[in-house]
Amino acid sequence: MSIARIVEISSTSDKSFEDAVAQGVARASKTLRGIRSAWVKEQEVQIEKDKIVTYKVGLKITFVLEETA
Repeated sequence: MSIARIVEISSTSDKSFEDAVAQGVARASKTLRGIRSAWVKEQEVQIEKDKIVTYKVGLKITFVLEETA
């Protein structure tokens, strides 16, 4: 039997939503082991002078908890 946990994080990129997701997952994997999925909960852009300057995503990261003795 496995048990999973979900954490919420936000990530930004000046390139794209896809890059923001990739950066968020990469950073989460430095701290969390056993990541199984990431769900994009929300997307947002920041605009300055009529141009998109930042892509932001809210992610739910699912990871499996390790077994203890």
